[in-house]
Amino acid sequence: MSSQSDKKSYTDDSSPTLITGENGLRAMESSANGTVSPPIVDPEVERQALRRFDIWLLPQLALLTTLAYLDRTNIGNAAVFGFSEGLKLKGKEFNNLVTFFYITYIICDILWVISIKRFGANRVLSVAIVGWSATTIGTGFCQNYGQAMACRLLLGAFESGLLPSMIFVISTIWNRHQQAKRVAVIYCATTISGAFGGLIAYGIQTMGTRRGLAPWRWLFIIEGAISLAVGFVSVLTIPKSADKAWFLSAEQTECMRQKKQLDSVFKGEDRLKRQHIWMALKDPLVYITGLTLFSSSLPLLGFGTFLPTIILGLGYKSVQANYLTIPIYILATISVAVVSFLSDRTRKRALFLVIVPIPVLIGYSIALGTASVGPGYFAMFLCGAGIYPFNCVMLAWFSSNIAPDYKRSVALPIAASIANVSGVLSGQIYPAKDGPRYISGNAVSLGLEFVALVGVGVIVLLLKWRMARKAKALQEGKESTREGDGSLEFKYTF
Repeated sequence: MSSQSDKKSYTDDSSPTLITGENGLRAMESSANGTVSPPIVDPEVERQALRRFDIWLLPQLALLTTLAYLDRTNIGNAAVFGFSEGLKLKGKEFNNLVTFFYITYIICDILWVISIKRFGANRVLSVAIVGWSATTIGTGFCQNYGQAMACRLLLGAFESGLLPSMIFVISTIWNRHQQAKRVAVIYCATTISGAFGGLIAYGIQTMGTRRGLAPWRWLFIIEGAISLAVGFVSVLTIPKSADKAWFLSAEQTECMRQKKQLDSVFKGEDRLKRQHIWMALKDPLVYITGLTLFSSSLPLLGFGTFLPTIILGLGYKSVQANYLTIPIYILATISVAVVSFLSDRTRKRALFLVIVPIPVLIGYSIALGTASVGPGYFAMFLCGAGIYPFNCVMLAWFSSNIAPDYKRSVALPIAASIANVSGVLSGQIYPAKDGPRYISGNAVSLGLEFVALVGVGVIVLLLKWRMARKAKALQEGKESTREGDGSLEFKYTF
């Protein structure tokens, strides 16, 4: 077994890089036999390769996310201009359509992420986007509650693995301290989709009935058609894996291939084994993170779907309710970008996870405490500014503290699935009978945001306890017998 000094190079927080070419491979083989230190990749070649991923891959992932969230949340925009009336919905049937989306979303989550690892990001994400696009178009032609429910169930199944799959893809390309900014791009796309969603809904609402179809039907048809066109193109433009990207030069491809081999010290073999599943299932960090994300996601999902309805309840007209969401989402986008950049720059993600819930707690407190239009609308700005950055930083933090790859490919969707259960409840906390102030929904969101804040503290204590155990074992001269984050040399990030 290699010495501890040799192993330390694998766990350095800086990006691991290697010497390209035949000499690098030979050095790796020698290192495996314990004769020389592990090779180092040419930093300039790696920087060039990662820059190309930033240019060619990240915008595509952001676009897919924007389209997915448009197709997912447009039901909230449609609700304020005729969706429920057009389908003759009664009682809680609209809330049920929001809720049941998350049933299939939760069930199918892990299957998509594992498929990414096995079949490649380009194929899996393309199938998903074509599927949810066709379903969105179909929603525009629904005539009753049953048909709409079938479409929502299919939409949940196709969209379920999008976010954890993208985070997994990011984690296989960029090192741990580079990931939050890239995950932030994805989360900025979710908030941008809110702004675009309000703008598109406003434009379609004002165009009125065309070709015998009500405006809310055109909302689903037009947004679904855009997503469908992008889906057919994405199969050609999204690379299968980090070392099989069409936009890399031969030297950069070799660099990413060797980087993948070097990273296997912590990432493990390129094949899913039962032990990887067990590693994820028995790790308390997975469940604590999942519960924390559950607590933060319920306010987020309720906010994302029902914001137009909440604004309508403040006393604005239906046409105003859609365009008044736009500035709220613009501020949320700026907040995600700034918080993610600073958390990457300072490498203090836990600190920012303690800070960002504060405006959310203040915002919901204002919404509960006053019925005035101005303060109520201002409260929504505070909520949006804190709700969206939290999950972005939390997922990047969690992903960076889970290894090897296949453990991460199981752990991410498990945590995400626990979080997604909140979607089932979020559809029920803003029933029409609670309008116009929706006190119970805002109170539930306030309480769970506080629980999420407590969850961050619990995770910090758990990771510090593990680090203390590892430090003690190393002082006693023990050597690692486990892979991934279980290795004594693996360092958790805070």
